[in-house]
Amino acid sequence: MPNRDTHRTPYIPNPEPHPWRRYVALGDSFTEGIGDPDPATPDGHRGWADRVAEVLSEQVDDFAYANLAIRGRLIGRIVEEQVETAVALKPDLVTFSAGGNDVIRPNGDPDLVAQLFEDAVVRLSADGATVVVFTGIDTNFTPVFRGIRGKVAIYNENIRAIADRYDCIVADQWALKEVQDMRFFDDDRLHMNPLGHHEVARMVLRALNVPNDLQPMQPEPLPARTWREARGSDLVWAREHLVPWVLRRLRHQSSGDNVTAKRPDVLPFTTHAPGPDAAARHGEEA
Repeated sequence: MPNRDTHRTPYIPNPEPHPWRRYVALGDSFTEGIGDPDPATPDGHRGWADRVAEVLSEQVDDFAYANLAIRGRLIGRIVEEQVETAVALKPDLVTFSAGGNDVIRPNGDPDLVAQLFEDAVVRLSADGATVVVFTGIDTNFTPVFRGIRGKVAIYNENIRAIADRYDCIVADQWALKEVQDMRFFDDDRLHMNPLGHHEVARMVLRALNVPNDLQPMQPEPLPARTWREARGSDLVWAREHLVPWVLRRLRHQSSGDNVTAKRPDVLPFTTHAPGPDAAARHGEEA
């Protein structure tokens, strides 16, 4: 069983090979990789979890990875559908990100989310797996979600308290200032684009103390926009993304209805992690 105490510091890479051989990712669209398309698969998505798995798989010979995340899932369904499935796969490394879709809803209660979250962490960590949990991003940078900043902060404090009780590793998105910038997000202003997923992968690997060659991707400053240009962009976003989202809420629908997990079993991960040149190309494409 991995000695988690040797992997808590996010600033000093561990010179030894990492101890994990079976990694299972649970969650919603964030972990599925929405916003980071994978052209190698039909309607496929790469995302930060795949990027982390790529790095981990390069460093040991017998590494395997499953991703159970499905877009649109609230925490109740994540716990119901994914936790026992994950435990049955016998992972020694688990990433668990859930509750974001609950918190952004008008009646979302971060304390109720925490109760379900803690129950899941108890089950996921019962057999000794290293569990990585995520704080929510600081939404102060975006007018669309600035109003829920307080709820996200409460959610985060609950997550940190749970992590402390069960010796989880915290992947701290709130402190990841690099991605608090709309250039790291897809056109829907909700999901990260390849730039954002890349930076989250780097952050997770730092939290795990796993050395890697992923390079930071800092976009150029945004050109100044007139008020009219900014409002025009807002109208396009509202028509193409906000209105469909609201309609799904009213109809009790989810973007993940009829979607299944992209990697439901732990399988070898053979794709090599991108080096500096590949990272630079992603930055240009984004």
